[in-house]
Amino acid sequence: MKRLPSKPAITPSVDLLALAEYVERFSSKTIVVLGDFVADTFQIGDITRVSREAPVLILKHRETQIAPGGGANAANNFAALGAKVIPITAVGEDEPGYRLREYFRALKVDVSGVFRVKNWATPTKTRFLAGWAHKVAQQVLRVDYEPGYPLPAEIQKKIHAQLAGSLKGADALAISDYGFGAANPFALGKLLSRHKRLISTLDSRYHLTDFSRAGIHSATPNESEVEALHHASIGKNSAELERCGRATLSAMDLQSLLVTRGRDGIALFEPGKPTAHIPIHGSDLAVDVTGAGDTVLAAYTLGLASGASPFEAAHLANIAGGLVVMKRGTATASRAELLEAIRASASGAHS
Repeated sequence: MKRLPSKPAITPSVDLLALAEYVERFSSKTIVVLGDFVADTFQIGDITRVSREAPVLILKHRETQIAPGGGANAANNFAALGAKVIPITAVGEDEPGYRLREYFRALKVDVSGVFRVKNWATPTKTRFLAGWAHKVAQQVLRVDYEPGYPLPAEIQKKIHAQLAGSLKGADALAISDYGFGAANPFALGKLLSRHKRLISTLDSRYHLTDFSRAGIHSATPNESEVEALHHASIGKNSAELERCGRATLSAMDLQSLLVTRGRDGIALFEPGKPTAHIPIHGSDLAVDVTGAGDTVLAAYTLGLASGASPFEAAHLANIAGGLVVMKRGTATASRAELLEAIRASASGAHS
């Protein structure tokens, strides 16, 4: 008889009032965000008819929206949660790059560390949304525009110098790596060796283990990224989740590993402690998961910087992520929303 994998035990609840106290401290924290800025562009149109040229829809353009994506979305989430944000990255001398810089300027964020690069394209993800009048538009196509070559060496040197100066007064460093070269693992490792007490967190889409010797404190991959790393399929197999999580934690010498699992919630791995399995906060019927990992990175980092344990910070990240997946597009969870959700949960727990 085939033995089925056992279900993970549900982790004991957390002190919700303590979580609210940590969130109250967010506004006193300074976070350096090192990562790849991406422009999320939304081309929204009304369906007019089916084309005679091919079996495709013809959209009448209604509007174009540009929102911070990738590392820019992570920085945006830190700002929404009330922290002082210092972004360090590179963008092209193009319209998406200009729009991203102007977006953060409007938030009163210092963009002196957002370097503009000649003849280099700002990574852009363009989503085409189609709908009828007075109806919610649905995504029908995505087109990605990426730089044709890596960041020049002189820009990487500027990023490193800016980072070295900014870390001196920071409470934490968050790394949002989407593979476009803003975060150099080797250079980062040399720098963090001089800031061993600094909280550092990592969200790396494709190159998680490249940062194994960089001295990172914590990482926040999603389950599919962990599966790709270990050439595994986790799904409902808790034993495989445990194996992959523990292997990643050990290989990267992390103090904590937070694995987001969609509707299955979050798994938190710490050396010498049982794995904590935290159920999803709110509905498991997500409206849009775009950028949810950036929200998790921001809330988890700010929780740790505010004195929360990894277990408490994981709950903060879980609640924030649950809020943002109920919004359409690339969204953020605000500090006020997070506090309201925590207090609502606390009231429900005591009713």
